[in-house]
Amino acid sequence: MNRCTFNVEGHGRGSKSTSRSLKGGVRKGPEGLKFLGRSFRFGASREVFPEDLKVSEKKIFDPQDKFLILMNRLFVISCILAVSVDPLFFYLPIKDENEKSTCLGIDRKLAIASTTVRTIIDCFYLIRMALQFRTAYIAPSTRVFGRGELVIDPAQIAKQYLRSNFIIDFLSVLPLPQIVVWRFLHRSKGSDVLATKNALFAIVLLQYIPRLSRILPLTSELKRTAGVFAESAWAGAAYYLLWYMLACHVVGAFWYVLAVEREDDCWHAVCKTKNDICNANFLYCGNEHIDGYDKWQNVSAQVLQDLCLPHDDNSFFSFGIFEQSLNSNIVASKEFCIKLAYCFWWGLQNLSTLGQGLQTSTYLGEVIFSIAIAVLGLVLFALLIGNMQTYLQSMAIRLEEMRVKRRDSELWMHHRMLPSDLRERVRRYDQYKWLETRGVDEEGLVQSLPKDLRRDIKRHLCLALVKRVPLFENLDERLLDAICERLKPTLFTENTYILREGDPVDEMLFIIRGRLESITTDGGRSGFFNRSFLKERDFCGEELLTWALDPKSSGNLPTSTRTVKALKEVEAFALNADELKFVAGQFRRLHSRQVQHTFRFYSQLWRTWAACFIQAAWRRHARRKMADLQQREEEAGLRNNLVGGTTSLGAAIYASRFAANALRSVHRLRNRSVRELVRLQKPPEPDFTADDAD
Repeated sequence: MNRCTFNVEGHGRGSKSTSRSLKGGVRKGPEGLKFLGRSFRFGASREVFPEDLKVSEKKIFDPQDKFLILMNRLFVISCILAVSVDPLFFYLPIKDENEKSTCLGIDRKLAIASTTVRTIIDCFYLIRMALQFRTAYIAPSTRVFGRGELVIDPAQIAKQYLRSNFIIDFLSVLPLPQIVVWRFLHRSKGSDVLATKNALFAIVLLQYIPRLSRILPLTSELKRTAGVFAESAWAGAAYYLLWYMLACHVVGAFWYVLAVEREDDCWHAVCKTKNDICNANFLYCGNEHIDGYDKWQNVSAQVLQDLCLPHDDNSFFSFGIFEQSLNSNIVASKEFCIKLAYCFWWGLQNLSTLGQGLQTSTYLGEVIFSIAIAVLGLVLFALLIGNMQTYLQSMAIRLEEMRVKRRDSELWMHHRMLPSDLRERVRRYDQYKWLETRGVDEEGLVQSLPKDLRRDIKRHLCLALVKRVPLFENLDERLLDAICERLKPTLFTENTYILREGDPVDEMLFIIRGRLESITTDGGRSGFFNRSFLKERDFCGEELLTWALDPKSSGNLPTSTRTVKALKEVEAFALNADELKFVAGQFRRLHSRQVQHTFRFYSQLWRTWAACFIQAAWRRHARRKMADLQQREEEAGLRNNLVGGTTSLGAAIYASRFAANALRSVHRLRNRSVRELVRLQKPPEPDFTADDAD
């Protein structure tokens, strides 16, 4: 009887038999044993999750790896540079003219520079091809839910790449133009100018297709892994504008090389008319060693200028749209920057105007080129305007939403005939809220995030501000996190009534910025008025905290004992009744004596009561001193009167005592009425009778 054991992490006996038995089980029950295949590495499945790449034996990149995303962005830039360098090969043919002869040659300095730059860019792209053999891909069969599982088997990755984009990448990096140029530079025969010119034109034109098409899968992969290609609207608009400028550069290069080609055709036509002294090889530089060249050299400049002169009256040859390049003598210029800028301007001008100013000849290639310019200009201009409008509108979408909201608000206020002061308050609030939030729904944005991320963001935004409130500065971290998670930012404009005396208190406010006025009349009692000011680090609505900490509180909200008004724009955090009740019930830290003392010190109710209590005590003290002084004066006066009008010493003493007792009774009744008048009710406070958390 054979024993069957699992080869966990490649250790243990019976690995071969186990692998065969489990692979057979995979064929019988693939759904169950695929999971075992991922758990016990026996090779039945190489589809893993991204976190499994960290323990992989071979270095396999996750498509969403930050390094790979950065490299893909660099590869996109290199591809754009590559398709920008390729048109430079069209500028290699140049007309070399002097006093004795005129011929067509190759700009050697530009040839060396263009081939060097192209080689460097292609070598950099080879890194991209190498990374493709080590970049995991998501198995299509696992995209049922979530991101899917990654395939990390190098053989499967290589097979996937070879079947998808390898052919395009391989054709795009073939150094065919470099080979043609290097072959020309290392040979001395001038007849190679024609072959080099034709070969470069054909190779660059054909190879431009895969070099341009490889950008599409690269940008698609970047969008799939990074989420977006351009992280800002300006970057997206600049990206499409760059492609439009690149198209103008390509069109200008084509116009240059076709102008050289047309002039070469004219020279060949002239050579056929002068076949007795002209050889086709004489038209290209470097053929001075051929027999008969001296005879042709003496007449070439004059003959070619007479018959191939680009103007409208030339009946021998019509240059059409290439007449401008020949008249400007740009094909003979050795100043590359001037040549490049002039051709780029021609391409930009005609693509933007859809080729409306082009006057073509009957030459078929010229007509096709003009049609291509018109169609390409129409398509590219539409794409440019559409995409730039989309990207730029995404920047101003919030501003447009604000305009629409303001318009609707104005129409509604006009329809309901609101007075001018209310309209101004509405406008001021909308303006202030826009300046603070820029139209972003911060609360909805945060609420859509996962709970732990939402907690961390709230902690980052609110913790430092919450700790500035004296009531919370000494609380523990868990309680502060719970409070930060439930706080909501609020804005109040100038002259806004936040609370009114006698109204229910549904939220407690903690002031972050601004200045408020707090007024109370003690329930409308006659002759009582108290006014104080609130600033940052203060709070209002403390009646709600008393209600929340009372275990026997009813469902009815407490009433406000003060009227609170914003004197300027106020930013505050609000904690509504339900959230405050939850925090008070969950955390015993609120039941500490330290919080009790802090609450009494900063509470406007307790401050008012303390001020009135001290004021009443001082008034009682002052009245008592004045009464005692007045009593002594009255007793002395009465005693003098009695003594002066009475001859009996006993009667005088008796009358003095009687008068003192009578005055003392009068003052006692007066002080009692004063105490009853100024007596104030002690404000209620939260229930701090629970065990101290300290």
